[in-house]
Amino acid sequence: NHQGVVARGELPTPLDEAGLDALLQRLTAPPLLLVLDGVTDPHNLGACLRSADAAGVDAVIAPRDRAGGLTPVVCKVASGAAETVPFVQVTNLVRTLRHLQDVHRVFVVGTSDDADTSLFAADLCGPLALVMGAEGEGMRRLTREACDRLVALPMAGQVQSLNVAVAAGVCLFEAVRQRR
Repeated sequence: NHQGVVARGELPTPLDEAGLDALLQRLTAPPLLLVLDGVTDPHNLGACLRSADAAGVDAVIAPRDRAGGLTPVVCKVASGAAETVPFVQVTNLVRTLRHLQDVHRVFVVGTSDDADTSLFAADLCGPLALVMGAEGEGMRRLTREACDRLVALPMAGQVQSLNVAVAAGVCLFEAVRQRR
């Protein structure tokens, strides 16, 4: 509902791999990164950005192809977080994860409903990238193989998985809890 007010703005410009490297080099604390593998729904992407902002994430990383980008819908759902959390679009997600591991010593933790380790048993302190899979399919095989560890969210009910935005919020705030 516009309530009689109109504003004109520009969409934030995503960073690329070089921008991510520059951002990581400026950090003084261990990075906390959110990686979204193939998340296409703009409402989920916007909600992930909003949770990332609330958790103090340093950047959200997504592939350039077969994934959502910054759109007016994403920015509206993000409620300002699209303008405050760096959004990085990369050409090759697996290559970027390997670069994070090798150059920046980032520990990559992927989420999977069939992982043996619970999210709450995993060490999420230190340089960390949390990888969330796409709606329905989860992480792609090569992304999964690039992870240092897989964790599962303990589920007590009848449903087998959570919405990616909800799961991202749970994982991010467990990392925040452990880091404090």
